[in-house]
Amino acid sequence: MPDALDSRRSVTHRVRARRPSPPRRDHLELGDPPGASDAVAVTSRYLERAGLPWFPVTGEVHYSRVPRDRWSEVLGHAKAGGLDSVATYVFWQAHEPAPGDFRWDGNLDLRAFVETAGRHGLDVVVRLGPWAHGEARYGGFPDWLVERGLATRTNDPAYLDLVRAYYAQAVAQLDGLTHAEGGPVVGAQVDNELYDQPEHLATLRTTAEELGLRVPVWTATGWGGAQVPATLLPLYSAYADGFWEDAETEWPAFSPVHFRYSTVRDDLSVGADLREALDGIVVAPDAVALKDDDFLPYATCELGGGMHVAYHRRPLVTPDDVAALALAKVGSGSVWQGYYMYAGGTQRVGPHGTEQESHATGYPNDVPTRTYDFGAPVGEHGQVRRHHHLLRRQHLWLQADGAEIAAMTTTVGGGSDDPEDLRWSVRSDGRRGYVFLTTYQPARRPLPAQPGVQVAVELDDATVTVPTRPADLPAGVSVAWPLRLPLGDGLVLRSATAQVLTRIDAGPDGGIGRDLVVLVATDGVPVELVVDGDVTATGPVEARAGDGATVLDLTGRPGPDTLVRLGGPSGGVDVLVLDEATADRLYRLDVGGRERLVLSDAPVYALDGALVVHTEEPAVTVSMLPAPASLTSTTTGADVAADIAADVAPDQPAGALWSTWTLSVPGAGRRRVASDLRPVAPAPPEPAHGGPMDRLSAPVDFSGAARVDLDVPADALDGVDRALLRVAWTGDVGRALVGGEVVSDHFWHGREWDVDLTPWRDDVARDGLTLELLPWRAETGVWVDPSVRDVPDGIAVAAVDVVRVARVVLAVGEERSWT
Repeated sequence: MPDALDSRRSVTHRVRARRPSPPRRDHLELGDPPGASDAVAVTSRYLERAGLPWFPVTGEVHYSRVPRDRWSEVLGHAKAGGLDSVATYVFWQAHEPAPGDFRWDGNLDLRAFVETAGRHGLDVVVRLGPWAHGEARYGGFPDWLVERGLATRTNDPAYLDLVRAYYAQAVAQLDGLTHAEGGPVVGAQVDNELYDQPEHLATLRTTAEELGLRVPVWTATGWGGAQVPATLLPLYSAYADGFWEDAETEWPAFSPVHFRYSTVRDDLSVGADLREALDGIVVAPDAVALKDDDFLPYATCELGGGMHVAYHRRPLVTPDDVAALALAKVGSGSVWQGYYMYAGGTQRVGPHGTEQESHATGYPNDVPTRTYDFGAPVGEHGQVRRHHHLLRRQHLWLQADGAEIAAMTTTVGGGSDDPEDLRWSVRSDGRRGYVFLTTYQPARRPLPAQPGVQVAVELDDATVTVPTRPADLPAGVSVAWPLRLPLGDGLVLRSATAQVLTRIDAGPDGGIGRDLVVLVATDGVPVELVVDGDVTATGPVEARAGDGATVLDLTGRPGPDTLVRLGGPSGGVDVLVLDEATADRLYRLDVGGRERLVLSDAPVYALDGALVVHTEEPAVTVSMLPAPASLTSTTTGADVAADIAADVAPDQPAGALWSTWTLSVPGAGRRRVASDLRPVAPAPPEPAHGGPMDRLSAPVDFSGAARVDLDVPADALDGVDRALLRVAWTGDVGRALVGGEVVSDHFWHGREWDVDLTPWRDDVARDGLTLELLPWRAETGVWVDPSVRDVPDGIAVAAVDVVRVARVVLAVGEERSWT
């Protein structure tokens, strides 16, 4: 029987990608003044830094929702994930809980957070509000402000007086930390999702500047057809799904657009519920010109790093959804990748109780009272998830080639809402570029494989066809294939059916002898490398001549040792072709004073020249290139269990490409606390509706909930950096209580529920903890993802484990040579 793909004809898709005209300059009231050091500028197509195009990668981290002693860890993972900056809301309600009573202590210390980000080499964008949203009570407004009944979010003088006092405090926290002063703060956002008050947005910037805040980039959210003044750069969003939709909505109308290539920047579905419920604004789909804008660069600040849940609607966004959407935005022309959220957190408790968005405060949605995990790449309690690795692959590529990519314009070649269409685009500067192809869409509406794919790109002086022979593109993949990529030593990669991951230059301190370019193959796609000219190549390849180039077909499996050595005028370049699983383990970190490639089974980041490992497993393998002669465990305090080996010796064969160490971390791992429970809630509350859109309300009465009392041995909690209670269950709503206090809650939606026991170790060891659980009742009408929807009514607790997370700090010894 012939393959299903054989029934569909292969076609060579063609596009013309010529050199774009120069961008407009000096037309925006943005950027550093002339002569500034490391000057940031904003052109009509991209941002610049120190005279070169700059492709920022920013992730949202809310300092006030993360314990202060975890800031460095979260920011370390963000930096290791390839981010160069973080964004953070400054919640007014947290900092001025009572009129004139300003708080900047503990995990409200904005200044300390910015300094910590700078220590990790991260820039900062402060989202000043005054109104923030962020699923916060009254959008971040203090209760006392709401009670005054002012015309908020307008230029009402009484409101502006209060804003000025708040801004003055926030700006003072940033004194000496701005980009112009040599600090990390490069940008500021005023208000959030304000659609019809451009004069007020302009006034907010002016107010902050009058108070002394000088930053090169001022922004406002531009989605929903927002009217943004010329003094602010509009930033856009894209989510795979949204908790703010109605329970009857299977998939938001705009979400499919985000999985194909498009010059459309706006999304009218994000925040539509609040526009209607709070502001009375309804934007018709045809009321806004959703088109490319030649005046401003295509910048984002809220690409969904996951998705929060509301009681009535609980999306289940997958890591693959997140990664495919992000890459689609690069292929659509984005020059600034900004993620919301990149790291989750915990909703605060203030003078009026928990500070989450709710029906009680006039919002359309009830969200959990405590958890703000958001299904983010880094979770509420520091859990590092698969999309952290998937996104890192993209971010390492943008680190390596982002300056060139930012200056490239996009031509959408094909793809519509017809699933049979090949979705593709080309990003190019007329000399070189990338071909983007995707067959990915979330599982509820998947796309088929594409047979016989071939794209011919007409550049200024040549046409490059990739691949040289049509190839099948499997279902569920997204790729960016390079065109005329400079490899070094006079070698040019004309095309490849593998993606650029990163590179290390030999240089005087490179330590590897030859430049190394790292590519990653796509599972199911044969690897073809086409190098300009007649080039010698050694390694697992077969060479053939083709149109003035050397075509190399990979004959071995991609992997950590799949090295292709190319001859060049001065010695040549090495190309390492990784498989996807290995690429997900690859980091590029500054360890021991030098950039190194690191392969690790567990999440790692660099701090002050050391390598920090966080592991849930008792054995971890770490490999480096170029490698130090040794790694030494520097155990301090709760860093790691005391019986960790002090020195770990490399255990690789002679001549191996990588030097590899195996770490023994006996304290890490899991302890089973309970399993196979079927608790019964004696009197669950009846469903209720509320809020301005009459949606299902979260239960507040747990007197009739099922109670599961758990005893956790002290030795399951001690001797590690962090102890998480991981609950695999099905039901409706759960709460975890320690000493009668709710420390965590969870609206079941298909993911496991993690509770951080670390702050309450002594209390839990002495008295245990209690889970209060309400049963799933399908007839209630709560929306959950189709993949988990078919569960029986009631409560089922499959397993409760204590996950012991150890922290190991590794210092490096002298260098090991590699040739």
